[in-house]
Amino acid sequence: MQTVLRQHAEQQFKEELATIAEQDTKPRPEGWLLSPWAVVQYIMGGTLPNGYVLTPKYIGAQRLVETAVATLVTERALLLIGVPGTAKSWLSEHLAAAICGTSVLLAQGTAGMGEEHLRYGWNYAKLLTEGPSEAALVPSPIMRAMRSGKIARVEELTRVPSEVQDALITILSEKMLPLPELETEVQAVKGFNIIATANDRDRGINELSSALRRRFNTVVMPLPATLEEETDIVRLRLSSSAYLPDKQAHLALEKEMLRLVTIFRELREGKTSDGKLKIKSPSSTLSSAEAIAVLNQSLSMALHFGEGILQPEDLAASLQGAVIKDPQSDRLAWREYLETVIKERDSWKDLYKACRELL
Repeated sequence: MQTVLRQHAEQQFKEELATIAEQDTKPRPEGWLLSPWAVVQYIMGGTLPNGYVLTPKYIGAQRLVETAVATLVTERALLLIGVPGTAKSWLSEHLAAAICGTSVLLAQGTAGMGEEHLRYGWNYAKLLTEGPSEAALVPSPIMRAMRSGKIARVEELTRVPSEVQDALITILSEKMLPLPELETEVQAVKGFNIIATANDRDRGINELSSALRRRFNTVVMPLPATLEEETDIVRLRLSSSAYLPDKQAHLALEKEMLRLVTIFRELREGKTSDGKLKIKSPSSTLSSAEAIAVLNQSLSMALHFGEGILQPEDLAASLQGAVIKDPQSDRLAWREYLETVIKERDSWKDLYKACRELL
């Protein structure tokens, strides 16, 4: 049997969802598999009354998650907006999995997306031979969610052309989708809603119209507030994929993880952690998600081309590739940071040497 690269949230955490459903005695909105309280517990993690331990899915303010869940209870659509790497898609997936048991009713926003990806399309072979009919209709994920009373997800809504975005207005305001070709409509079943995500730093962004914005309750996803919080996020996401054979390997990972997150935060904020020195910020996002990718790649290098223990040399190659996206301006910013910050930290001499050799 083949193993998939990444399971959906409802598959990976099937046992947790089943266990919390058994323990959940609070009122559930019509069409929901869990109560709002249980959804928040599943997202934030903790210990159930029977002693079962839930893995935290989101590390941050619980109030933010409660606001998102309360929005979906009111049947108002939810928009999660923020810079890349703030767990918008991650939270969206887990909310859908906990509320309706599936996170796969997904429309991926792109610059070339057409209305049919948000509304419906046609099987043109059947359309030509039979004319407009239910059999010739190709429902979008949103239409399927409306018919089944589930949560639909729209990723990167601001990458969708403005005229296509507005196809959502009737769906969100009237909870119905007209089918003029069939002289009928699809009415949403209780439990239906939409969670959309948007990146507010994307180039070529398409602003949402005021009419569409009014149909969403917007929750702004913040960057991790502290070094400790961001390190916890990286550690949590890395724990499911990293192969660490012994305690020494764990200690080496912790050391390099702390250095990497510190570097990302300082470059992102344009100043050192003590606030004493201003530095240039590169064009790259340097989010928690990118830190996880850098560490995964570094671990792969250590495991397959080293002795299985993460070394500064392994981190340096992946780190430089993450920071330098623009060969000119980013290289200058990175070189300056190396010479003025990393070089001056006594315990970071090994990392400085490894990074300097790659420039």
